[in-house]
Amino acid sequence: MDKKDIEKKIQETVLLMAKEPKNTDHYHDLAKYYAMEGSFDKVTSVYESLLEIDPKDVQALLNLGNIHFYSKDFKKALKYYNQAMIIQPGNYQVYYNLGNTYAEMKNFAKALHFYNRTLDFYNQTPDIYNAIGMLYHDFEDYVEAKAYYEKALSIDPENLSALVDLGHVNFKLYDYNEALKYYLKVYNLSKDNKTVALCVANTYALTKDKDNSYKTFEEALKLPGDNYKAYMCYAIASSDFGDYDKALKLYKKATEENSKDATAFILAGNLCSTLKKYNDAEEYYKKALHINKMDANLYVLIGNIYYMRGEVERSIHSYRAAVHMRPENDEYKLVFIQILNDYMEEARKDEIVSDVA
Repeated sequence: MDKKDIEKKIQETVLLMAKEPKNTDHYHDLAKYYAMEGSFDKVTSVYESLLEIDPKDVQALLNLGNIHFYSKDFKKALKYYNQAMIIQPGNYQVYYNLGNTYAEMKNFAKALHFYNRTLDFYNQTPDIYNAIGMLYHDFEDYVEAKAYYEKALSIDPENLSALVDLGHVNFKLYDYNEALKYYLKVYNLSKDNKTVALCVANTYALTKDKDNSYKTFEEALKLPGDNYKAYMCYAIASSDFGDYDKALKLYKKATEENSKDATAFILAGNLCSTLKKYNDAEEYYKKALHINKMDANLYVLIGNIYYMRGEVERSIHSYRAAVHMRPENDEYKLVFIQILNDYMEEARKDEIVSDVA
């Protein structure tokens, strides 16, 4: 339905509402058409008007809760979901939405309570087990999370969410071979999924399978979407495999793909510094500093480069800038004081030699 058709339906529905102001079906229709054109403020207004006619319309309450949930106004979302629960205590969708809301609010106990209430009414959908798995995952109980993802797969063996999440949780548990197994299942089911392709490539790299890692990175780069992250991950893997020239070329491509993010510049600078290409490292760090002028760590990194090149006075100025920006950072202070003390001792030695001469 195009924009003109939606506008026509809205006009027709408004006329019907004028004729039958108590018919709540018209309100639902109007809200649907406003949602189709993305006018969610109007959707909210329509549902609120509907509830004045019928305060017990559960679908309106759920939809209002969903609107506030997705706009991250969780307090209002809970208000409408709770009203729906009072009216229809046997509706599993209400409990599921309450669980999702408390999960977003990082309230583990209440989220788990409402997810379990959902299972009391409906336990044959993988979405609920996935949601509980994600809850445990977010609270870093990876073993418990894994059990719920596996339960979701027992219901739907090709459930992409559960397969991806099982890959992630095994990755967190450092079982890279098991993670790869699940990532590959998803990749074989969804060959155009760039994110999963990168998960596969990164995991191949961690299992030291260079050929398959590089091959999958190349496949990921051909898929539609932003290649910034792909170049970055490919560069990190190449560096880990010791292909430093390749890694630097990939970092350069990443900076060309997105010149407004400092991460690629910093990582390229770090690699150049490790390779003792100090001039190149300085150039990358200064480009990063141009993007993030208030990043104290960049002043430390630049100070390190000056120090490695023997430009101690310049390094002191750079370290001092970092300390001024982050006076609470003891590590920055210690480095600055140590370099300053070393510099002053060296200066005193020079003075003594000059006096003796």
